[in-house]
Amino acid sequence: MTGDNHATFRAARDLLLALRADHDAAYASFRWPRFEHFNWALDWFDPIARGNHRPAVRLLSGPAATTVSYAELAERSDQVAGWLRRCGVRRGDRCLVMLDNQIEVWEVLLAAMKLGAVVIPTYTTVSAPDLAARLRRGVVSHLVTTDRLAERLGDTGRGLTRIAVGAPVRGWLPYRDAYGQSPGFVPDGPTRAGDPLLLYFTSGTTSRPKLALHTHVSYPVGHLSGMYWGGVRPGDLHLNVSAPGWAKHAWSSFFVPFNAEATLLALDVPEQEPARAVLDALHEHRATTFCAPPTVWRSLIQQDLRRAPQALREAGSVGEPLNPEVIERIGRAWGVPVRDGYGQTETTAQIGTTPGLPARPGTMGKPLPGYRITLVDPVTGEPGDEGEICVELSDLPVGVMTGYLDDEERNARTFAGGRYHTGDIGRRDADGYLTYVGRTDDVFKSHNHRISPFELESVLLEHPDVVEAAVVPVPDPVAIQVPKAFVTLCGGCPPTVETARAILAHSSAQLAPHQRIRRIEFRTLPKTTSGKIKRAELRALDRAAGRPFEYRAEDLSA
Repeated sequence: MTGDNHATFRAARDLLLALRADHDAAYASFRWPRFEHFNWALDWFDPIARGNHRPAVRLLSGPAATTVSYAELAERSDQVAGWLRRCGVRRGDRCLVMLDNQIEVWEVLLAAMKLGAVVIPTYTTVSAPDLAARLRRGVVSHLVTTDRLAERLGDTGRGLTRIAVGAPVRGWLPYRDAYGQSPGFVPDGPTRAGDPLLLYFTSGTTSRPKLALHTHVSYPVGHLSGMYWGGVRPGDLHLNVSAPGWAKHAWSSFFVPFNAEATLLALDVPEQEPARAVLDALHEHRATTFCAPPTVWRSLIQQDLRRAPQALREAGSVGEPLNPEVIERIGRAWGVPVRDGYGQTETTAQIGTTPGLPARPGTMGKPLPGYRITLVDPVTGEPGDEGEICVELSDLPVGVMTGYLDDEERNARTFAGGRYHTGDIGRRDADGYLTYVGRTDDVFKSHNHRISPFELESVLLEHPDVVEAAVVPVPDPVAIQVPKAFVTLCGGCPPTVETARAILAHSSAQLAPHQRIRRIEFRTLPKTTSGKIKRAELRALDRAAGRPFEYRAEDLSA
């Protein structure tokens, strides 16, 4: 059965590799492989790892580099799976994993898959109240974290199987004992394709984080779309910037490179300041493919980009739309286009500018193989060329979650009408390219015109003094709502009335009258730990008294 599964998966993967230069042909030809039983770790990873001494992961931590081959990673995950079983981890048990970028992340995830356990990845900067909520809402039985965090957690998680990676911690099982386990691992039975594998807390930019449930096929098989979008090929050295705990890590630091039989180049650096480490890795290790969120790309253009990475062939951005100004500056400096991609924690990559698709600045590209996208008017429910981005479910796209855990009311809305509703607004041009407009919660009307915050932010970012910008609606007695921009300035640029006047004049020259920004405030933008802007917090912030660096367009023009 394993051999049949492996061959079926490889055939689908190889078709996408063969058609990497022809997006339309790949879209027309590709069909998701279907399985009754499937365990990606046993059916795909172990067979490609057998006797394979090519690097699977090269982990950079400061000047040090740790490399683990495919064969070593398969053997280590066998040992960890056997040891976790001895510690009481069983099929269907929920295991919260809270680790930094360290080799144990890949060992634990592979081991849990082999066991049939359900993993809840969590970032290491989570607050104590948030962690307690995750343990409770996730009905967690087992907790794996670093020795440093284990020491700080105290009684948190008492009653669970608690495992510490690193130095021994009193009251915690030492992860290092796993390496004394026999490398042979025998599963306790077949894994059904629809069995749960991953539970991800969404970023919570506009509401309480939700728990998205993925199966043994939705992410492992579904990320064939991400491999195709990223242009990752066998033998590539793929650099991805993401912290464990976020879905993007599973996207591009796990399934995408291993589906392609590439080597992952991972960085163990603070995600808030990765620009210098990224540039060093691109140059010194000669990465061939590279993916990073927009926050990293925006920090990169503040660096000296004149020395282009010589081996780099593909570059991508995903997480939220990347502004055209950033794409243009990177392309001019490096000669490599930054290709936008679109997906969510709830899905794999749905839309993207692929290597075989001519880029159109400002657009996300076209639907990826395996995804049929419809734009639905949020009010009438009618399909059209502008509306909510929805995935048609009639052809059973593999890469969509099964639903939100214990939230039937939300699931009914999310999957209404035989579609998965993303909550994002987009528009389609005559050639099928899709452009991101904004979240349904973020797009607003002013003077009876629809305003896309993303379009206004892209114009603001073209000003040399602007590092980051976020536009939200604020109350107005005439227009009901008008656009307000929260702006982070470049270092050394003062938050003065002169700066505000210059930025507003720059944006007004490029925007239609109804789009013009009426207020501007200089401040650091609040973000989730994954780097997404907390727009709900900005809207609430505007109502607070005492705004020393807020300026109104009508006052500046007087």
